[in-house]
Amino acid sequence: MFAKRLPAFSRLGIKLFAIILVVNVAIAGAVFVAISRSLDQGFLDYLSRSQTQRAETLAASLGEAWSGRQSWQWLRESPRAWHELVRRQLWPGSKPRPMSLEGNLSNPRNFVLHDENGLPVIGLPPEDDEGAAELRWIPVMSHDRQVGTLGYRPPDQLMERMDRLFLKQQRRNLTIIIIALALTSLLLAGALSWWVGRRTRSMATATRRLTEGDYSVRLPERGRDELSNLSHDFNVLAETLETSREARSRWVSDIAHELRTPLAVLRGEIEAMLDGIRSLNQDNLRSLAQEVGQLERLVGDLRLLSQSDAGALEVQLAPLDLAEHLDSRLEEAGGWMDDHGLTLERHIDGPAWIRGDLQRLRQLWNNLLDNTSAYTQSPGQLKVTLERENDVWVLRWEDSAPGVPESELPRLTERLYRVEGSRNRASGGSGLGLSIATALARAHDAEMTPSISALGGLCWTLRFPALSSHLQFEEDE
Repeated sequence: MFAKRLPAFSRLGIKLFAIILVVNVAIAGAVFVAISRSLDQGFLDYLSRSQTQRAETLAASLGEAWSGRQSWQWLRESPRAWHELVRRQLWPGSKPRPMSLEGNLSNPRNFVLHDENGLPVIGLPPEDDEGAAELRWIPVMSHDRQVGTLGYRPPDQLMERMDRLFLKQQRRNLTIIIIALALTSLLLAGALSWWVGRRTRSMATATRRLTEGDYSVRLPERGRDELSNLSHDFNVLAETLETSREARSRWVSDIAHELRTPLAVLRGEIEAMLDGIRSLNQDNLRSLAQEVGQLERLVGDLRLLSQSDAGALEVQLAPLDLAEHLDSRLEEAGGWMDDHGLTLERHIDGPAWIRGDLQRLRQLWNNLLDNTSAYTQSPGQLKVTLERENDVWVLRWEDSAPGVPESELPRLTERLYRVEGSRNRASGGSGLGLSIATALARAHDAEMTPSISALGGLCWTLRFPALSSHLQFEEDE
């Protein structure tokens, strides 16, 4: 039980931790290498020039001292005078630290003085001092006369003796830097990996629940970073899947309900004929044929909607005059509308060229006419207006009372949805007509939106993209 309470380590967090740590250590190593190269190249050249200037200053001082004494005997007899002269000329007014870099470069032991005959005056002979075999020499002049030669160690030989001290200091500094960097990296990588791991772990858990069918899962949306955007997208996906599952369940239930009624009627009438209650005559067979026709229409509507959802709805688009096609269909429906107690008012501007399918558009008008006749009280009114607005042809299909509550407008195109919530065919058809009309309009790149009609009923507005005259002419060619 105790082991289950321990926090699970995130693989992503561990990888992130390792990457940050390795990158920081690599940066520290690169900085150390760059500094070392800078010391080896630039700083050594600087020391070489500085040591040459020191030797020239000391040689000028020695020339002045020789001019006053006319010999080097005083240096041979007093090594202390040699140390004082070097200190006074190279470090006037101060004394260098023995262990410092400047102190090592200005050490009197690093200078050797020979007289004009090349005999040693002061300083260790090269053969007695390891590493002094390659001294650099400059003349000591007094009134244009060379009275001696001053030898000094180049900085690269001095650095050989100072390497141990320098490397020790650099190792200590580098160790401090690496430890501080490691601690900082541990804290940074640990905090960041914990934060990312916690967020990704919750996402992984939610995703697993989502794949198992739990569409009610949601992720917290905190902040405005990419992970928050991902959480928002996940929640939208989960909500969409949940809505889709509910719609699918309702869809299956509604289809079963729609199919059950004609099937029950068919079964009842057939059983009545088999039992001899009803006779097998033309009227009874005609009643059975009507129920079969109802089933065929329902199955056809379902097939059309499934094709529309799959993007496989067969539509043969070609240039056509929308005004002429609509006016012709309304003219045909005049007698049928009179029988239903509806009066028609038309305001159709034309020609109205679009890309459309004659058969699918006729099916669209039929669905709108069926919806108007089913839900408009007699005597009623239908008003159809077609006019152009910029680059679209706007069709308004308005009927009279009864109306639809404004809150119900967005749901009118839901499949098998009826405002009154019943399944009574006396108040309408299968509930698929407006869904099919929307699919047919969408197949023509048209928008179909509902609104409240000024006549007291419902107004459907369809916006068809207009076909320009030159494109229409090219199509005809």
